[in-house]
Amino acid sequence: MSDLTTAFSTALRTRRLVAIVRGTDPEASFRTVMTLVESGVPLVEVSLSGADALGVLRRARAELGDGAWLGAGTVLTADDARRAADAGANLIVTPGLGAGVAEAVRRELPVAAGVLTPTDVIAASTSGATALKIFPASAMGGPAYLKALRAPFPDVPFVPVGGVDAAAAEEYLALGAVAVGVGSPLVGDAADGGDLDALRKRAAQFTAVAGAARAAGAAGAAR
Repeated sequence: MSDLTTAFSTALRTRRLVAIVRGTDPEASFRTVMTLVESGVPLVEVSLSGADALGVLRRARAELGDGAWLGAGTVLTADDARRAADAGANLIVTPGLGAGVAEAVRRELPVAAGVLTPTDVIAASTSGATALKIFPASAMGGPAYLKALRAPFPDVPFVPVGGVDAAAAEEYLALGAVAVGVGSPLVGDAADGGDLDALRKRAAQFTAVAGAARAAGAAGAAR
């Protein structure tokens, strides 16, 4: 495990929240990334399916510096992973298992690899992935599905993604998810040019949920 991968694993378990930005307006997407970080959400993923995502990544990296966690999401191919890394991404996120995962591992970049079934989990566990993204979590039953998966895989670092609102985030974290990935319930329309003040309010709500989970985990460990 590389130093960067170890650092990401620690950050994921500490912060418990990854924001997912997918916008139709590159300028708004950039402002959304910056607002999230300023609002206490330091783990941010920019989906490659958004408008000029690589440009957003480059601008955000230049503004935030080398130490910030800045991910590229919806990485499907090895070329996607290469272009994302060249644009400044130091985290790769995929919707499933494929060449993007292998390329990220080859580059010693942290990767949250998409899984859905137990077969996926077994395959991903040998892929070198840092965390396993359950996607789309809500379509499979939400927190109940995480609970079912954790029965045979109690030590796997799961990150549920898809339809995660604040209430679901609280439940996922209580059930043992290392973190949650949150898109529209957190970002809303900000990346399309929407209200950044509303984004700040939603960020405060989600960081409070993550903070409560962090505190509960620390209390449990101290017992």
